[in-house]
Amino acid sequence: MDMDVPTITDRVNLREELAAVGIEEILTQLDRELIGLKPVKTRIREIASLLLIERIRKRMGLTSEAPTLHMSFTGNPGTGKTTVALRIADILHRLGYVRRGQVVSVTRDELVGQYIGHTAPKTKEILKKAMGGVLFIDEAYYLYRPDNERDYGQEAIEILLQVMESQRDDLVVILAGYGDRMDKFFASNPGFRSRIAHHIDFPDYSDDELIDIAELMLREMNYTFTPEARTEFVRYIALRKNQPLFSNARSIRNALDRLRLRQANRLIADLDHVLTVDDIRSIEAADVLASRVFGKGGKSAEAN
Repeated sequence: MDMDVPTITDRVNLREELAAVGIEEILTQLDRELIGLKPVKTRIREIASLLLIERIRKRMGLTSEAPTLHMSFTGNPGTGKTTVALRIADILHRLGYVRRGQVVSVTRDELVGQYIGHTAPKTKEILKKAMGGVLFIDEAYYLYRPDNERDYGQEAIEILLQVMESQRDDLVVILAGYGDRMDKFFASNPGFRSRIAHHIDFPDYSDDELIDIAELMLREMNYTFTPEARTEFVRYIALRKNQPLFSNARSIRNALDRLRLRQANRLIADLDHVLTVDDIRSIEAADVLASRVFGKGGKSAEAN
């Protein structure tokens, strides 16, 4: 028998293997946490399946090099990129691809210094903190500013690229940001694109998904829409989406915070009223309609 070809005698029960590492539990948690995003969830499940099989292949002696795990998440704000990064870290940790299931989330400011000799220590300190887990760089394209000759972002990029290659067995980097800007960033920095194994696009939420997100958030806070309030909030979503600075689920959460504020002030206005549990829990149509989004010439800021 050719001794260079491994003899496979192991048998693996995939159901038992999945249960042992708890991947299905994480994917179920992701389904609960995020409404919609079917393409994203499908891709995460595919990556988890690949890594599970790679883990089994390594145990059987069929592979020797760890797969490249660096990723790019593209999409508008509030589409769940940070939440997915947290679940990815859990999956990688349970499968043994990273030592710790942590995510260190940073932007340009944590990596790039303001003067000569400042950037390298800052970047290396962040990398040291993230080592053994996942480094999530939001709005990664701001690292590269070719129009500013005195910018030190390129130094941070060079350090990141070196570590992404030399220590890819101990650190996973996820770059995130708007899709069009990330495309330009990769075109200007091909070293990053060559090191990214998985590109995942996060679509905007539909109106139906946004109302589902709102109701899920309210349930988690022990609130609920009255039927009339729900109808008006559907109208609110349609109007708010057409205004600037809309950030998907993030804007919905901010809107709910303001609804709770209005509800509390409405309730406290009548000190002689004896409140019931339903009174305390219910968001009414008046709480929604008080938003300036419904007014003529209303501003579009998140405070509306």
